[in-house]
Amino acid sequence: MSASPLSRRKLPIGIQTFREIREDGAYYVDKTSYAVALQHTGKCYFLSRPRRFGKRLFLDTLKELFEGNRALFTGLYADTHWDWTRRYPVIRISFGGGVWPQPAELELRLHEMLGEHAQRLGVHLTHTSLTGRFAQLIEQAHVRTGERVVAQRATGPVVLTPRPHGRARGGADR
Repeated sequence: MSASPLSRRKLPIGIQTFREIREDGAYYVDKTSYAVALQHTGKCYFLSRPRRFGKRLFLDTLKELFEGNRALFTGLYADTHWDWTRRYPVIRISFGGGVWPQPAELELRLHEMLGEHAQRLGVHLTHTSLTGRFAQLIEQAHVRTGERVVAQRATGPVVLTPRPHGRARGGADR
C-alpha cells in the first residue's frame, strides 16, 4: 500500500472504491481527517458536491472507516486518529446503474437491498413497508451492535420520468 517517495504511482482513473485505490498503490489525497471530524461532530450530514467531485469515493472511504478496515488506512491520518476497536454497521443504498421502467420495480429493488443488508448485519425484518423495513433495519442493527448506524445513499437521486405509452424510465442522475 505504500510506495517509496520517489516511485511513481498510477493515477486512479476510473477507480471509485477506496479499497482498490489503496490496494493498488494508486495516488490518493488523504481526506481521512475530514472523515474523522465527521464522526466526532454532529450526527447527520448532507454531502452536496457537483458531479465528478469525489462524493462516491468519500462515501466509500467512510464505509471502510466505519467498518473498521484499518489496513486500508495505514499511513493516513485516520490510522492514528480513529478508534479501531469499534465497528459500526453501515447501510449503503446505491441506485447506480439501475433503470426501472415501472415504480413497482424500483420498490422491489429497494426491498431486495434492505433484505441483503439485514442478512449481512444478522437481523430479521418483519415489517412489510419500505419505510417500516428501513426503520426496523436501523433499529435492529443498533440494538445488535450497540453502535450508531451509518446509513448512506450513494449516487444521484432516483427519478422516474414519463415515457411514451405510459412507461417510466428511472435511474440515478437521469
